[in-house]
Amino acid sequence: MGKLLYSMIISLDGYVADANGNFDWAQPTEDALTVTNDEMSNVGTFLYGRRMYEMMAVWETDPEVAAQSPESARFAETWCATDKIVYSRQLESTHTARTELVREFDPAEVTALKDTREHDLTVDGSTLAAEAFRHDLIDQIMVLVCPVTVGFGLAFWPKQRLNLELRQMRSFRGGVVYLSYDLLRH
Repeated sequence: MGKLLYSMIISLDGYVADANGNFDWAQPTEDALTVTNDEMSNVGTFLYGRRMYEMMAVWETDPEVAAQSPESARFAETWCATDKIVYSRQLESTHTARTELVREFDPAEVTALKDTREHDLTVDGSTLAAEAFRHDLIDQIMVLVCPVTVGFGLAFWPKQRLNLELRQMRSFRGGVVYLSYDLLRH
């Protein structure tokens, strides 16, 4: 049985992008990427909304992105070898391998995926994750916190109470901190 993980890079004040949609500050160090890659080693499916999918597709479509560093290359290899489900009413088709386009997010289908998969799943993107949180589907949260505040933008955290138990915390050069939490059920 797989777990559903919510994983993103965020600002210290809890945003994945600033008010203009910029996230150029989200540049983790190589050692932080190593931890992220290690955490992704048991992931068999990425769940994306349209915007996150379009952003992440570069790991397959732009070789220069993977060539940035050894850990970038490692992530690109993992990304290309992993199944992806994109939830979108707007996309006509996807342009990457191992990618399925689904029109509606169905909590029952995601529950069935969790129950039938050997590997974990991730939900990436705060809008899609908020939907998964509403249906109590998320099991773990993993964040790389960058030492910057952006004041306002696209929030990482859903607008609901979450009770969390810290699993792991690591700090890296440049002030990036990795946090991993289990979501506690009421």
